[in-house]
Order: sequence, then structure tokens, then C-alpha cells
Amino acid sequence: RAEPKEEKSIDLIEKNEVYGDTRHEVSVYVKVFANSPFLVCMDLALSQERIIDPNYLWIGPDGRNLQGQEYVNLTETGKLMVMGFKVSMTGAYSCTLSHKVIETTTQEEKEIVEAYKFMVYAYREADHDYQVSARFSTLHCRLKNNSFFLEALHKILSATISHLTCRITQWSHKCHSIRTPRNGLQHELFVHFRVNPFAPGWEEACQEVPYDCQDVTNRRARQAAEQIGKFFRQLRHILKKEFHIVPTIQYVDNSFSMAPIDSCQPGFGRNHHTHQNCASCCVVCDPGTYSPNNEVTCQTCASPQATEYGAKSCH
Repeated sequence: RAEPKEEKSIDLIEKNEVYGDTRHEVSVYVKVFANSPFLVCMDLALSQERIIDPNYLWIGPDGRNLQGQEYVNLTETGKLMVMGFKVSMTGAYSCTLSHKVIETTTQEEKEIVEAYKFMVYAYREADHDYQVSARFSTLHCRLKNNSFFLEALHKILSATISHLTCRITQWSHKCHSIRTPRNGLQHELFVHFRVNPFAPGWEEACQEVPYDCQDVTNRRARQAAEQIGKFFRQLRHILKKEFHIVPTIQYVDNSFSMAPIDSCQPGFGRNHHTHQNCASCCVVCDPGTYSPNNEVTCQTCASPQATEYGAKSCH
């Protein structure tokens, strides 16, 4: 992901190349543990010209010359790729391009020096919980059977999604009396909960995935929420057809709903103003800010103790 300033550069970004610009620093977003796109030590216009005796000097966020560093791929044409991007690699990457211009008539050589700056940020995709809601009809809100049913329902749903290493959190319920024009007074249980992909054992389920299994956990959470929806839709059929039971508490058809709730891992957050081109990303927190939990924003430190990117506390 990069922040294109010109229409023409979009196609080149899709080719995994991001060009510099002498007028401003170029923001680039790299997914944690992935390789960065190639950062090109020239602007788009200059890349279309012949360059005489080019020389490139790349400096990393720590002030070191990047030539020869094991974690970079530096080509002879001045392109830089940072491999296996980590949070600690976030920061300003600068390149100085020096080249010669030869006067046609006098053959006089003149050296030109141009500087390019890239601000490279680590990011993650948001983690997904799923907010799930459903309704169940009951004979009356004060029935003891309501509590027994809800307790049993919680256990059954937890068991249904356990093989996906997902769990149910923030379980809540209320009973409401509803007057309807055709059926008079009815009573319904409103059930709400979240499906979370980090049940005990989720790390072991990710062992086959190199480095980061965020895509896997997000997929598992969605599968679990969809499986619960399928269970609700089939519940009445199973009880009636398989067990010949018509229970006093029944699922209300078409009442199931699920919606993703985004969260960011500690040290990451969203900022629509600072990172407009990666607004949906969880971007590493800037120095002076921190994120201690799974909220979606980086908080500002009361005093600037947090000097590094991705701080989980101010100390």
C-alpha cells in the first residue's frame, strides 16, 4: 500500500514499485512480516530518462547505510525492498541519488544530487469479532424455563464452534413483551453475544501458518458465526422432524444477524486523518502514542516516554 500523488504512479504501485518525490515524503504501508514494495530512488519523470553514472545511498530509520544489510534487497538500479517487515523497521527511509548531466555542446559534466524520503509504516489487517443477535419466542418472560434454555443454548453454541478455536463472549439477553396487530401480546427473548476467534488453543491452530495467522483467525471467526446461524435456522426442523418435539421456546425465523466488529492488536490503531490511504488498516502507533489493548485507536501519552513505534504502554 502506498500513497500515490499522481495518477500515473498507480499502475507502477500495482507492479510492486513506489517512486519517490523530491517535493514531499511518500507514505508506504507494509503488512507485518510481508516484504515491502520496491522503493525506487527517483521520481516517475526521471525514471523515463537516461541517467549517467547514477549512485544511490539508502539510509534506514536508525541512520545506518542499508547497503549489505541482510533484511534488505537493494538492486543496482537503486530499488530497495525491506524483507520480513517488522514493527521495529517502521520509520523514515531516505535515498540520495547523485548522477551526472553532460552539456551537449561543451561536454562539461555537472553532478546533480537529489534526495527522496519514504515514510514506511507497519500495519495489520483488523481482527474481527462478530456481533451476533437472535430472538426466541417464549410463553412468558417470567418462566424459569427461560433461564434453563439460555444456559443450555450457551453451552451448545460454545460446543458447536469449539473445533474452530472460537469462543462466545459478552453474552447477554433480555425478555420483552411485544404487542402485535394480528397476534396480540407475545413474548420474545433477545439474545446478543460476540464470536471471538481467540479461544484457548488458537495458537496451536496457527502453527502451520508462517509468522502471522491473522487471516486464519478472521476466517475462523466468520465460519463460526455462519455456523451458529445455520444451527438456528435448522433448530426447529431438527426438533420437530428428528425428535418430534415442539418446544415452548422457539427460534424466531429470520431474526439471526451477524456483523463484524473490528479491533486492532496492542501497539496498533486506526487514524483516518494521518493514514488516509490506509484508513481501514491497523497502523503501528506513532512515537508518543500507545495502545495497550484491542481498541482501534492509539492513545496519546501524557508525557512523551514512548519513543518507539508500536508502543503498548508509555513506559
